[in-house]
Amino acid sequence: MTEPSARHLLGSFLKARRAELTPQECGLPVSGGPRRVAGLRREEVARLASISVDYYTRLEQGMVRASASVLGSLVPALRLDQDQQTYLYELAGKSDARPRRRRSAQRPRPAVRRLLARLDGTPALVLGRRLDVVAWNRPAVALWTDFAALPATRRNYVRLMFTDPVFRALHRDWEHDARDTVAALRMEAADDPSDPALARLVGELSLRDGDFRTWWAEQRVSAAGSGTKHYRHPLVGDLTLDCDTWLSPDGSGQRLVILTAEENTPSHDALRILTSWTAEETAEETAIRGTKA
Repeated sequence: MTEPSARHLLGSFLKARRAELTPQECGLPVSGGPRRVAGLRREEVARLASISVDYYTRLEQGMVRASASVLGSLVPALRLDQDQQTYLYELAGKSDARPRRRRSAQRPRPAVRRLLARLDGTPALVLGRRLDVVAWNRPAVALWTDFAALPATRRNYVRLMFTDPVFRALHRDWEHDARDTVAALRMEAADDPSDPALARLVGELSLRDGDFRTWWAEQRVSAAGSGTKHYRHPLVGDLTLDCDTWLSPDGSGQRLVILTAEENTPSHDALRILTSWTAEETAEETAIRGTKA
């Protein structure tokens, strides 16, 4: 199967975005006749962006490369938010003739591993390309799953969301969280749309899960750095945790994800109990190793 080029991904994104808009919200007159397409017509987008219909049509078909000025006019025409703008510009900056970059191994820096180890009361993990889980701490194991027990090919946050029943059951609002995860993966795809590992992941999940297939086709993108997660843990019950994400400054694209609970709340107490059990298990493992030594 031919891998999608950045231009074709951009065209698909433009089509999906104009399908979400209506003439009324864009200030366009509405004719009395029936509309054959959902959302805006191509000629309506072209009018809003002050470009020719022919040029915009070829842009959606992946036949031309958009200039910076055209991108600038499409942003307000399609009412793109900040994440969508970033996605649009990243896709438009690619070229099919551009040689593929050599990708370094997804290894967190030693400083990041030390930070994870020091967050002994806070679930934290590092996400790499394609939202692969590349590092984690013990509280993360207590909250989510034992990532070390999984084959490396399964240590992917998106794959776990859609294929692991236990991981899925942790999310009290699974549909909301899963859609956000797909949007984050879509955002990730803009960085290297020809990545074969990404193509395999998307292809596998599209075949296995109808929801993933539908949400991937929606072209929704997100690079949210913070939010709230609602879990239902089998040991400590409901948890409401603040989720904050920091992008690594080393250019690797890796993100540190940390979950915390507001003090003096049931979630804070439950998280403290959960992480204390983890600490007790760690001490017991250490004692066992000392006995065998």
